[in-house]
Amino acid sequence: MKIAFIILNYNGLKVTLECLDSIKRLKIDKSDLEVIVVDNNSNDGSQESLKKIPDIKLIQNKENLGYTGGNNAGIKLALRSQAKYLIILNNDTILDPFFLKNILSVTKEGDIISPKIYFEKGYEFHKDRYTESQLGKIIWYAGGKIDWQNIIGIHLGVDEVDKGQFFQKKEIDFATGACMLVKKEVFEKIGFFDDKYFLYLEDMDFSVRAKRVGFKILFQPNAIIWHKNAASTGGSGSKLQDYYISRNRLLFAVKYAKLRTKLAVVRQLIKSSDPVKRKALVDFLTFKFGKRNHSL
Repeated sequence: MKIAFIILNYNGLKVTLECLDSIKRLKIDKSDLEVIVVDNNSNDGSQESLKKIPDIKLIQNKENLGYTGGNNAGIKLALRSQAKYLIILNNDTILDPFFLKNILSVTKEGDIISPKIYFEKGYEFHKDRYTESQLGKIIWYAGGKIDWQNIIGIHLGVDEVDKGQFFQKKEIDFATGACMLVKKEVFEKIGFFDDKYFLYLEDMDFSVRAKRVGFKILFQPNAIIWHKNAASTGGSGSKLQDYYISRNRLLFAVKYAKLRTKLAVVRQLIKSSDPVKRKALVDFLTFKFGKRNHSL
């Protein structure tokens, strides 16, 4: 039973090394474990350093292919290596030592599985809201729900202190791209992440496609990781993040939402005075998907 971790790196050597170190500390037999690191043409010395790590497979992309293209490259290599379970994992995460054991324990019940995710200490949205003893137990994700009226993915439990309120595994609308275990059969049936998204909402799109052909998406609260939120895009609320979310909401709505919702999302951006959102609308209407090729 081969298991492959796929970790995407873009100018994030420090957090990537910390993530890899947490994989080494997993309390499980690692003989069938493969770690694939995909570098999206970093310029911070990442490739030179990652080449020196003997127990990973390194893919060196010649350009930044985004979340979608970068992970797709790793997924294809994992499938060629006959991996049964593929774990898509953000490089800005730290795994609990029992993460892998616990997420594998429910693979008979779900086809795509996401863990409970806490904010890493110091990366909370509201840093002054919590006591010192609560840090590290602030929820970033306890399952995903799609708000079909507004075309946004809702992280259940976000900003809440974990007091045991999300203790049950359950079926969910979408698995987060920050961490999802995916059975190989899912990729074989529905394909890979849609490159039109490049970054953001690709996990919702992937989840909807999977559910529409009968795959089950599960939240497993006993599998735990910590997330250094938005470390690769300048932080939450950055212009880069705002652009891709705005454009990709339109893309997602056109593919899946009712006509009334499609029109509502378009109207929101037309009425916006934010130049980033207006650029997102123009790019969508002129079929400019994938990576943005302009300054924000």
